[in-house]
Amino acid sequence: MSETGEPKHQQLARNVGELLAELRVAQAGVQILFGFLLAVAFTELFRDASGFEKVLYLVTVLFTATATALLTAPAAWHRLLFREGRRTEILRVGNRVVVAGLGCLAVAVTLTVSLIGKVIFGTVVMIVLWVVVGGGFTLLWFVVPHLLRGGNRQ
Repeated sequence: MSETGEPKHQQLARNVGELLAELRVAQAGVQILFGFLLAVAFTELFRDASGFEKVLYLVTVLFTATATALLTAPAAWHRLLFREGRRTEILRVGNRVVVAGLGCLAVAVTLTVSLIGKVIFGTVVMIVLWVVVGGGFTLLWFVVPHLLRGGNRQ
């Protein structure tokens, strides 16, 4: 029995289900961002972009592709391994992979917004947006959970 009073296999099944449900939210965001970024490369405005902007764009696409791979991996693992009773491993490794994927997604969104700021308003706005958006993600996705976790320890 687990701490919740349910059999271990039921808890594992529920935890895997919760992980996959959480991933649906993140996957939708990364897919929309990836589609937007892929379309940008074929615009006339992109052809006129500076070398720095093109490099920043490519780095952003790479972070988005990495986030896509990391955030979809646990679903693929579940599909390939669930009949083998490997839920414990899926959850243990999947949690780490998802956190890394969320980090990549936060970087990709931050870089996307910063790149838009650079193209439209210039370098100063790009830097301000990078700090504000990146700081917002860092605070909301990583610092607040860390603080909440620390608040429950006695």
